[in-house]
Amino acid sequence: MLNGLSKTIETVLEWALIVLMIALTAVVILAVVYRKLDASLSWYDEVASIMLSWVTYYGAALAALKRKHIGFDSVLLAIPMPLRLWVAYAAEAFVIGFFLLLAWAGWEVLLVLEGESLVSLTWVPVQFTQSVIPIGAVLFVVCELLSAPAYLKMVATGQSLEHAEIEAEIERQ
Repeated sequence: MLNGLSKTIETVLEWALIVLMIALTAVVILAVVYRKLDASLSWYDEVASIMLSWVTYYGAALAALKRKHIGFDSVLLAIPMPLRLWVAYAAEAFVIGFFLLLAWAGWEVLLVLEGESLVSLTWVPVQFTQSVIPIGAVLFVVCELLSAPAYLKMVATGQSLEHAEIEAEIERQ
């Protein structure tokens, strides 16, 4: 069941990121064309920066699901068992705790921003644009929890991340 949920979230995040990247590229190209025609778009900077933050948050969640964030596997694997497992659990708890705190803070920010709208597109609520903070943080936690069992298994057996990925791919098939 977790593999199915993990695969579904992975597919949804990948497609969301593809759509966001295409839209961001289109906005940037459109802005360049308009600027070359001496008719700058007033909303370009605001929309492009918001879209870039969305790509960042959702991309970070996808990276967490695939365990592609920067890590120090060689340092972790050099620690003797069972201390290695305790360090891995502590690191997981720290990361999850941080993103739960970020989700809470993001929610508090949304409450403060109620009724605000973008400067250049007054019909777009700032709450909508900033909702990526708590949503992205919760997605990161979910993705971290979904990928944790395979990661902790890797840590316990002393495998490198690449070896564990190969085994996981075999299990999926």
